[in-house]
Amino acid sequence: MKVALVNPPWSFEGSVYLGCRAPHLPLELGYAKALLERAGHEAPPLPLELGYAKALLERAGHEAALLDAHARGVDLVALRAEVAALRPDMTAIATAPSYLSWRCPPPELRVPMATAAALRGHGGLLVAVGPHGSSTPRAALRKLGVDVVILGECEEILVRLAGTPESRFWQIPSIAYRRNGVDHVQGGPHAASPRALPALRWDDATIARHLHHHNRFDAVPEGPGAELEASRGCPSRGASRAREGLLDRFRRRPIEAVLDELDGLLAQGVRYVYFIDERFLPDRHLLEALRARDVVFGVQLR
Repeated sequence: MKVALVNPPWSFEGSVYLGCRAPHLPLELGYAKALLERAGHEAPPLPLELGYAKALLERAGHEAALLDAHARGVDLVALRAEVAALRPDMTAIATAPSYLSWRCPPPELRVPMATAAALRGHGGLLVAVGPHGSSTPRAALRKLGVDVVILGECEEILVRLAGTPESRFWQIPSIAYRRNGVDHVQGGPHAASPRALPALRWDDATIARHLHHHNRFDAVPEGPGAELEASRGCPSRGASRAREGLLDRFRRRPIEAVLDELDGLLAQGVRYVYFIDERFLPDRHLLEALRARDVVFGVQLR
């Protein structure tokens, strides 16, 4: 199957969105791309969640194309032309700019709605991935006008959708879809296995234009920056958490995959990496490995 993984051309004009507005690597879509292609389906590469999706799709043998309109400054007209030329069987549309913004995404869905409308009739099965469908799947399904909404982390579920006919969608957990005029919501938000997420590889052009150093305040950024993920979820619960059910269960990625991904980024000239982990917990082996490498890194501590 041929799959398009789309990060929309985000515009924050008039939005109440308070998060970082700079483009970030679409990790989740990159992972899904690799898994799909491993399963025998067809995905071009990029945001962390999109990067993961791409990797998992490719690993599953699918062809996965990652179209990051936000990072490339592509408008909806050009994006629609790209998708139409690709002729995908399925198109995943992110409802938040990256995993970094899942905790405080643009609430109004204006950009994803416009993207879904522009790609309808060109992108095959339309699938929404992101925090909106994870929290309010029925509302997201109706507002976006897509065929399927994924609840929770999307990478592994995208692979299952790519390998399952629509008549058997009832067998797939963590999705919402409409069939015969009835909305179906199956299961709760999905939590991906960190061991299923391979070390991501980005093309040189993507890294070269990614000059943003997220949450860098100590110096003027020099050279490319990147985002990386060492773990997912939160080891504790607190009243301040606004994403109940999303990225909850704490899981570490294998350190071998993290360092493999990091070394690939450093070889491409990356000078700064930001760990997008919800809680970056001390890990002696990882910290020693970082100290041994010529890299500056940022984290979130709470």
